[in-house]
Amino acid sequence: MAAGGAGVGNKTYSFKVVLLGEGCVGKTSLVLRYCENKFNDKHITTLQASFLTKKLNIGGKRVNLAIWDTAGQERFHALGPIYYRDSNGAILVYDITDEDSFQKVKNWVKELRKMLGNEICLCIIIGNKIDLEKERHVSVQDAEGYAESVGAKHYHTSAKLNKGIEELFLDLCKRMIETAQADERAKGNGSSQSGTGRRGVQIVDDEPPNAAAAGGGCCSSG
Repeated sequence: MAAGGAGVGNKTYSFKVVLLGEGCVGKTSLVLRYCENKFNDKHITTLQASFLTKKLNIGGKRVNLAIWDTAGQERFHALGPIYYRDSNGAILVYDITDEDSFQKVKNWVKELRKMLGNEICLCIIIGNKIDLEKERHVSVQDAEGYAESVGAKHYHTSAKLNKGIEELFLDLCKRMIETAQADERAKGNGSSQSGTGRRGVQIVDDEPPNAAAAGGGCCSSG
């Protein structure tokens, strides 16, 4: 997918964002709430992947967003690379009431780093279901500390209460635009940039302990 969009003149950008995470963490609910402002209490199992689109206007720039919602079940795990390989942004979702789903996010970070290396897309880690705060099993400190250690931004969301979702997508879109513009400038300067619409930024593994001090991250700091 051409991440830079339809050119600089009319300021239209087309971005692909992929949601990754275990089953039942609320990925589909987040996408439906953001794109269609719908919420369903019943869990809907995603088979393989589906996507929804949303058109935005951010600072006079038109953005066409394709959001891919991937299946969380283990048997579909191998399909992940098909969806995230050419994405501009990744949203890694865990359920704040489910410690195991948070550990699985760490596995996704390693997977992205292994598969994409320097071509890693911008990423955000989300603690979903804050409407169930009383049942929280993943501490805010642990989650935000981990996200910082791998250079990701962290958000708390609730599809049920419609909290945090608009903010995280707006933030991600702004950073994807910045990345695309940086690529456009690099190409204009005659730089041979690999990848379309994203810089080669590194994701830092959470191991070894000194990795965080080595610089880089799975998202740009801008």
